[in-house]
Amino acid sequence: MKLYDFKMAPNPRRVRMFLAEKGLSYADVGIEVINVDIAKGETFGREFLKINPYGGLPALELEDGEIISESMAISRYFEELYPNPPLMGKDPKSKALIEMWNRRIELGLYNSIALSFQHGNPMWKAVVNQVSEFSEVSAENSDKEFYKLDKRLAQTEYVAGDEFSVADITALCAIDFAKVIKRRIDEEKHPHLARWYKLVSARPSASV
Repeated sequence: MKLYDFKMAPNPRRVRMFLAEKGLSYADVGIEVINVDIAKGETFGREFLKINPYGGLPALELEDGEIISESMAISRYFEELYPNPPLMGKDPKSKALIEMWNRRIELGLYNSIALSFQHGNPMWKAVVNQVSEFSEVSAENSDKEFYKLDKRLAQTEYVAGDEFSVADITALCAIDFAKVIKRRIDEEKHPHLARWYKLVSARPSASV
């Protein structure tokens, strides 16, 4: 298998963390890593668009030539192959809660950060019809999402409940990604989020 990756991007990191939490190395699952430099525009180059016409990372090329893109789809693939430890739930309730919170983080926090970055950073000028005001509004929306997560984490140890899950991976990668729009956790404003962040950042998978 081939995994198209970029070390600095949050979505490929989600897959790396997922595999690390499973205790799997690339050698264990037979993965060859191919770096595709987003900063140099390589994801929108002719060759990569043959692999993923949507121009996104990561992308997993299976041995039969099939391509799976999107972090959650790739994670689901490995969850089915290597179910333990479960990162997407053990029973109907936990699976539904993890799916719900992961989706909320993707659509809310992560999307707000990504849109602010795309509309405010010069590296995206060739790809996005940038609107600076939209960058500012999206950054403000990300602030609101920080508060929502803080409120949730006042009730639970991890995002989706009492156990670490893929929702925590998505949240951690989104929050670290927020550095690009100069958004960070404020321990006074987000005490519960700060507690959670220290907890999950200490996991070995966070350093991959």
